[in-house]
Amino acid sequence: MANDNNEDQKEEEETKTLQEKYDEVLEELDSKNKELAKINEDLEKQKEETQEYISLSQRLQADFENFKKINEKKSKDIIKFANEPLIKNILDSYEDLGRALENSKTEKELRDGVELIYSKIKDVLTKEGLEEIPAKGEKFDPFKHEALMVANDEHVENGYIIDELMKGYTLKGKVIKYSKVRVCKK
Repeated sequence: MANDNNEDQKEEEETKTLQEKYDEVLEELDSKNKELAKINEDLEKQKEETQEYISLSQRLQADFENFKKINEKKSKDIIKFANEPLIKNILDSYEDLGRALENSKTEKELRDGVELIYSKIKDVLTKEGLEEIPAKGEKFDPFKHEALMVANDEHVENGYIIDELMKGYTLKGKVIKYSKVRVCKK
């Protein structure tokens, strides 16, 4: 019986040890389940954040596309109406020319009216940055003048302009129309 008692005691100890291990495994399983639940919760938060970022990205892309369309329209309008200020400035002279043609009874009145209008238009163009390119008596410059003819003239040095056939102009320093000239060539 002592043997049976010892065996019962051993069995009890083994059962107790197994129960303790079982309890530890259950605690560890519970701990892992809690960790897994936390990981799943974090994963859901990450999914929601990712969706927010995707949504934000799509809104930003749409905003950028709208911005591009607005800018394109503004650019087209700027190009379309770029001459508006100049045209407004010339309109008065245009209307003056019409009145001069309608109301002039003599050639002198017409000439005086046209000269006044010419002066107004010249002032407007000068204010816009237009300048005449000096030509007659100047040294020929291929960046400002276009030689249409050459001639030998004893009163003019070689390479200098004899006559200006058509005026040339610069706009704010840039040549927009070359002077057409006759150049002395000896």
